[in-house]
Amino acid sequence: MVTFVDTAWVAERIDSVEILLLDPRRPMKYMQGHLKNAVNLPAYRAFDENNRLLSPEDLSAWIGAAGLDDSRTPVLYDSPQRQNASLLAWILEHLGRDDVHLMSVLFEGWVEEGREIYYKPVEVPAAQFSADVNAANRITLDEVSESASLQPSAFKLIDFRSREEYAGERGPNGARGHIPGAVNVAWEKLYGASHEYLLSGESLEGTLVDVGVKRNDPIVAYCQTGPRASLGYLALRQHGYDVRLFDGSFAEWATLGLPAEVS
Repeated sequence: MVTFVDTAWVAERIDSVEILLLDPRRPMKYMQGHLKNAVNLPAYRAFDENNRLLSPEDLSAWIGAAGLDDSRTPVLYDSPQRQNASLLAWILEHLGRDDVHLMSVLFEGWVEEGREIYYKPVEVPAAQFSADVNAANRITLDEVSESASLQPSAFKLIDFRSREEYAGERGPNGARGHIPGAVNVAWEKLYGASHEYLLSGESLEGTLVDVGVKRNDPIVAYCQTGPRASLGYLALRQHGYDVRLFDGSFAEWATLGLPAEVS
C-alpha cells in the first residue's frame, strides 16, 4: 500500500540519495515548476499508441531509464487532477514495489507553503529496475466480462468517469454507456479538501454506501482508459477496501463490442 507523507517529510529528505523524487505530470507542466531533484516520468507514457499498458519488461526499462533502481525509495507528487501520481503508484505496485511514497499535499500546496521550486530538467543516470509482477492489483477484460455475466456479479464494478459518460450522454467514437451492473462515482468526489490529495476514509465510505458498495465487497475500478480509475483504486486501497484496477477500462470493453448499459 502507498505511504502518504507530508511536505515536511519530503523537504527533510529532498537531497537524500536514498529516495528518488518522481514527477509524473506531462513535460510542459513539469517545466513550469517542480520540486528540487525531481525527475520527470510522465505517466501517460506507460501506455502504447492504442492506450494499452506497456509490458512489464517495457515498463521496467522506462522506469529504470528515469533512474529508479531496486534500492531507492520512489516518492511521487502531483497537481490537482491527481491521476498521474495515482497511476504511477499503481504501476509501481503492479511491478512489485511496496515502498511507494506519495506526497499528501499537491504540488500547488507545496508552492503555497513558500517552498522552493525549480525549472531546469533533472537528469540522473539510468538504473536497473527489476519487476516482480503483482497480479493481485490488476484485472483483465476476460475476468471482468465473466464476472459481469454472472448473477450476482463476482465483483462490484465502480465506474469513475463523469455522470454524463456513465449515463451514455457522451463518449468518444460513439462508445456510450457503462459496463452492465456498474455504479458511478465521479473521480472528483475523491479529492481531499484544499490541496489535500484524498478525502477522508469516513467521507469515502459515505460516498460508496450511497451507491450500494459495502465495506466487504470485492471491487473493480474502471474509467475510460485507466487514469481516473487509478485514483479510485488508490483511494479505496488506502482505506482498506478490496479493489483491483481494470486498466483497459471502458475503451477496451467497447472496442470489442461488448454490451453496455445507458441510464
